[in-house]
Amino acid sequence: MNPKPNGKTILVIDDEAELLLTIKEYLESEGYQVFTADNGFAAMEVMKMGMIPNLILLDMKMPIMNGWEFALEFLNKHDHMSPIVVLTAAGDAEQRAKDISAIGWVEKPFNLNSLLNKIKLYERKSNKAAELPEAPSPSI
Repeated sequence: MNPKPNGKTILVIDDEAELLLTIKEYLESEGYQVFTADNGFAAMEVMKMGMIPNLILLDMKMPIMNGWEFALEFLNKHDHMSPIVVLTAAGDAEQRAKDISAIGWVEKPFNLNSLLNKIKLYERKSNKAAELPEAPSPSI
C-alpha cells in the first residue's frame, strides 16, 4: 500500500531505464509524485505540459539532450523555479553540480535510503532559502 502523497513532485532524468524505474517506485512508496524522462529533451516536453517539479534529479551524460544542455535550457526558461540535484558516477560530482548551479549531488552507485535522506536534506535547504525574508520596502 502506497502512503498518501505528500504533495511533493520530483522529476528524475536519467537514461538508465532500470534505475529510473527503481527510483520512481521507491520515491512513490515514500509519498512522492514522480515523473521520469530518459533525456533532457523528454524532460522539457514533460514540463511543457505544465508540470514544474519541487526537485529535479539530473543525470549529466545522456543522449539527445545531456544534463548540461537541459540545465541551461531549464534555467533560461524557468530560472531557479525547481532546485536541481546532479546524479552522477563521475569523480568530479561536486564540480558538475557547481557548473549548472545545482543545490547538490548524489554519487552513483547509491543506496535508496541515502538518496531519500539527501532529497529530504535538499528539500529543507530549498525551503529555508524560500523562507528568507524580503528586504523591507522603503516607506513613502
